[in-house]
Amino acid sequence: MFIASERIHRTKIALLGAAIVVLFVGEYNQDLALESIKFPTLGLLTGMMVLVYLTSQSGIFDYVAVRAGQLSRGRPFALVVMMAGTVAVLSGFLDNLTTILLIVPITFLLADTLDINPMPLLMIEMMAANIGGAATLIGDPPNILIGNAAGLTFNDFLVNNVPGVVVILTAITAGLYLFYRSRLQVAEENRKYVDQLDAAASITDRKELIRTMPVLAGTILAFFFHQYLHIEPATVALTGAAVGLMVTRISIEDALANLEWTTIFFFIGLFVMVGALEATGAVDHVADGIKTVTDGNRDAELVGIIWTSAVVGGIIDNIPLTAAMIPVVSDIKGASGDDAYWWALSLGACFGGNLTLVSAAANIAAAGVAEKSGHPIGFVAFLRVGLPVTLISTAMATAYILLRY
Repeated sequence: MFIASERIHRTKIALLGAAIVVLFVGEYNQDLALESIKFPTLGLLTGMMVLVYLTSQSGIFDYVAVRAGQLSRGRPFALVVMMAGTVAVLSGFLDNLTTILLIVPITFLLADTLDINPMPLLMIEMMAANIGGAATLIGDPPNILIGNAAGLTFNDFLVNNVPGVVVILTAITAGLYLFYRSRLQVAEENRKYVDQLDAAASITDRKELIRTMPVLAGTILAFFFHQYLHIEPATVALTGAAVGLMVTRISIEDALANLEWTTIFFFIGLFVMVGALEATGAVDHVADGIKTVTDGNRDAELVGIIWTSAVVGGIIDNIPLTAAMIPVVSDIKGASGDDAYWWALSLGACFGGNLTLVSAAANIAAAGVAEKSGHPIGFVAFLRVGLPVTLISTAMATAYILLRY
């Protein structure tokens, strides 16, 4: 409730909650709290943060965004498709929070060049980031949590989530374009200005690009083969970060100072609190309650997981929701080896990130950048778009899970 209220920073709340359960839950002590921290998850998160920061300093992602805008030639539908597609792909391979922080300033540049309101593009990009992030292990924090808890590989996410994500992203993007079409009209004389933008100027340090881009590409390639090499995802990410730090001219102090430390400590606090829920048996009670309601019906359990994840995660933030749901889903799934339960949790949690302005870190980051640029995004204004998008995408995800599994 405190996290959802946004009155106090969510990391402060998570750390305070962690302290409270260690101090006052009798059967839960410091040793158990430390054991509950998922260091592989933190390693994967930290490694990718370092590597993406190093690569972004060359300006390569700005270049990609500008070129995507130019390929549209200023045509509204093509612009929406190119920007939504770019955001979705980058969200899958960088993470949706980083993608939004990189793309939003370019969106304002393109909107200013075309003399259109940037808000429709920004809203479409936020929705695309949360949907696209569901496609891969490293695309969205809920997937990082699920992947490490369930032992799922990078390729597992590609095979199981990508088909559904592509179909749902296509439908949502088309629907949002129709909704915003009247606000995306571009005057013919303004379209030529997009071609005049100098995309190459976005590359601010070519030598840094040559040094770091191969490392990022190699790391992403390693994710495809990590299960065959018997290397864990966290090891891949941390190795990539270490190599990146060796070849870059950026100081290690600068690289580490730009880590999202608030996100890392937010995860730590959540892990400790969820560990307390497991230690006290609270998770077992929740799992037993769901089993009672669904009467052991597999389809009902899958539907319940998807919609609970989407709705509750949309209200309280999808990261703590996922952290709390993982042991519940594990208990419901039991020893069946049925991974459909994990895909239901993944899609539900990620798509629930579109429900409200506080549902996902990417939304909060985009709102912060927009406010600084003089285009604040209101909670209710976001909800008017986020609610139907979440309902439609979650309904489509439900159909996908039930039909495929």
